[in-house]
Amino acid sequence: MNLLSSAAETRLEKYAAGTKYIIAVNYRLKIKHKAKERLMNSIEIIILNFSEIRRRSIKLWSGIPNEYLNWKPDEEAFTVIEMIRHVLEGEHLFHKIINNRGNLGNYRSPWTGLIYTDLKNELEFSEKYRTEFLGMIKGLEEADLENVRIERKEVGQSKKLGDYLNRIAYHESVHTGHMLDYLRTIGIERPNIWD
Repeated sequence: MNLLSSAAETRLEKYAAGTKYIIAVNYRLKIKHKAKERLMNSIEIIILNFSEIRRRSIKLWSGIPNEYLNWKPDEEAFTVIEMIRHVLEGEHLFHKIINNRGNLGNYRSPWTGLIYTDLKNELEFSEKYRTEFLGMIKGLEEADLENVRIERKEVGQSKKLGDYLNRIAYHESVHTGHMLDYLRTIGIERPNIWD
């Protein structure tokens, strides 16, 4: 026994047909969208890695009260602000090493003579050099990672560019670990960089 009127049955059939149409359209859109998706290439992965490392470094550095910027665990160690600058300046140094395929020549750091003030100043000063560094990476071909060699005879290094770029990222990560240890030693809250 049918409990629906013929008009109600017609509306239900139209609704069902409309729902099927919407489902079919959504399915086709998903298929089209998946066709446009692609895997990241090696250069994009390297850029993402550098960006994430720096984002986490800045999150950590931003959580350090200004009164601790000149703190250091012992006389031989970097102060907090010296370590921040070392990371920022080191990236520029590595960039020059890559540009010269290993030969530093008579490198003079743009940071020479710059007075230590605060994190904001350090980040603003380094922004131009960071942009140039990431631009250099974005301009690479994937084959460059394997075929370009960085020859640093003075330190006995001969590395593929891809390997060298990963070492640069690792350098900043190591100093992030150092900074976390500094904050633990000082006894101040450490920002959660594992978001």
